[in-house]
Amino acid sequence: MRLWSLHPALLDRQGLTAAWREALLAQAVLLGRTRGYTKHPQLERFRAHEQPSGAIASYLSAIAEDAARRGYRFDLARIAELPAPGTTLIPVTEGQVAYEWEHLLRKLSERSPAVHEQVVGGTPLLHPMFVVVPGDVEPWERP
Repeated sequence: MRLWSLHPALLDRQGLTAAWREALLAQAVLLGRTRGYTKHPQLERFRAHEQPSGAIASYLSAIAEDAARRGYRFDLARIAELPAPGTTLIPVTEGQVAYEWEHLLRKLSERSPAVHEQVVGGTPLLHPMFVVVPGDVEPWERP
C-alpha cells in the first residue's frame, strides 16, 4: 500500500488508479471493514488524525478530483463520508517528501517515460491533505 504525500497530478495513469484503489482499501481498514492491512504502517498518520475517516475522505476526494480533471470517472459514492471542510492537515516531513519524490521519479522513468519527462526537474507538489514540516524520512516508511 502506498498512500502518496505527493499531489495526484504527479502520478501517471497507473499510479493514479493505484492510489485510488489503495486509498479505498485504507478507508475500509480505518472504518473496520476488513481484517487485513490493519497494522499497515502507511495508515499510522491517518489513525493519528483527529478524524481518521474524514482525513481519508479528503485524501480520496483529491484523487477523484484529479481523475476527473483528466477525464476519468472514479465513483465518488465509494467515499464513505463527505470530507469535512477545514479538515486538519496531516504533517509530513521534508525527508519523507524527498524520499517519495525520488521513489516516484524511479517508477515513472521505468513505467511512463513521457510523464517522467514532464515532472523531472520540477518541484514535488504535495497532496492537499498534507503540510510539510522539518524532519527526516517518517519512521513508518519501509525503505
